[in-house]
Amino acid sequence: MSKSPCRHKETWWWNEEVAEAVREKKIKHRKWKRENLKEAWMEYKKCRQSEKERYFLGKGKETEGMRK
Repeated sequence: MSKSPCRHKETWWWNEEVAEAVREKKIKHRKWKRENLKEAWMEYKKCRQSEKERYFLGKGKETEGMRK
């Protein structure tokens, strides 16, 4: 019996804007971990908040039709 998470999770609402935000956040995180500077942390923090906003906006746009 496996305790690993489901690998077949589907995110049909995931659009290119959300994917780009996640990609950018990952890059900033790697930079912060590599350099360990306060400026890099602030960039990552700002990018993380922006990514969250785009994530929820993207999900909201795609699922809007389902709620009606």
